[in-house]
Amino acid sequence: MDRVWGGRQLETRYGRSLPDPSLPYGESWEVVDRPGEQSVVQGGRFDGLSLHELWTQHRAEIFGPGAPDSERFPLLIKILDASDTLSLQVHPPVSEAAALQGEPKTEMWVIAGAEPDACLHAGVKPGVTRDSFAAALADGTVSSLVPKLPVQEGDFIFIPSGRLHAIGAGLLIFEIQQNSDTTYRVFDWNRMGLDGQPRALHVAESLRCIDFTDTAPFIGLPAVGGLLAECPYFTVHRRVAGAGESVVLGQPGQFIMPGILSGALLPAGSGLRPGDWALLPSVTDLAGRTMNAGPQGASWLEVRFGSSPDASVPVP
Repeated sequence: MDRVWGGRQLETRYGRSLPDPSLPYGESWEVVDRPGEQSVVQGGRFDGLSLHELWTQHRAEIFGPGAPDSERFPLLIKILDASDTLSLQVHPPVSEAAALQGEPKTEMWVIAGAEPDACLHAGVKPGVTRDSFAAALADGTVSSLVPKLPVQEGDFIFIPSGRLHAIGAGLLIFEIQQNSDTTYRVFDWNRMGLDGQPRALHVAESLRCIDFTDTAPFIGLPAVGGLLAECPYFTVHRRVAGAGESVVLGQPGQFIMPGILSGALLPAGSGLRPGDWALLPSVTDLAGRTMNAGPQGASWLEVRFGSSPDASVPVP
């Protein structure tokens, strides 16, 4: 997806072929089941099938008995290349989404690369109200009301629906989210779009959705591994392995999606390398889940569906 704030790291870091050498590309939708965008299986007996076809025709076999009862695959995974700062935005919570004819979206970000002094914007500062925020939008001082959080490679943050946020310049991010494409821009730093015109803002919708009690967002710091976030929609673990170490992905009977942050996992065809995402079916036995880290070791995410409607979120 070309974006005014994008760059070329999908090409230079992950070896992707970008369609137009003159455009900045900000997003790669890695695992997607949307009406206009589809992931397609590469290799194996389901070669060429779309994710939607897997979801509707082979749900029990691939995704297991715990798969949510939804029309489409419930998660969307992206890689984001932010060469410039994204708009200040919010995603609608369940309580507002239907009335606004949008889709609720909770997401999390894992920092896969960061330039010096890179930062995220999230939440609001203590004392900010809907009225004071609206006034700051009118006089152009709204950026002073949003916390600025320094980040580095390996950091992560949970973004519940209703949290005001923006990705800063110089960041490469793995994003795990609900299957939603509803974003309300409240401020775009007075920037022009790729067509030379100001991008649309959604001020009224944003003011309905922003959680003005959200005054204490924080960054999860790099860790060797373990649970990063758990919510009703997804659970994300980070794992690491040393050079040549044998690893087992998930557990037999469990559907997971591994995404490679660094190094490689072998074998899986030609292997899973940085930027690669895969589906590991629930029917995969122990032998099929066993891989070896490459000569430089490996670091990767394991994503699965949320466990229950009242699942906790250990990383707010």
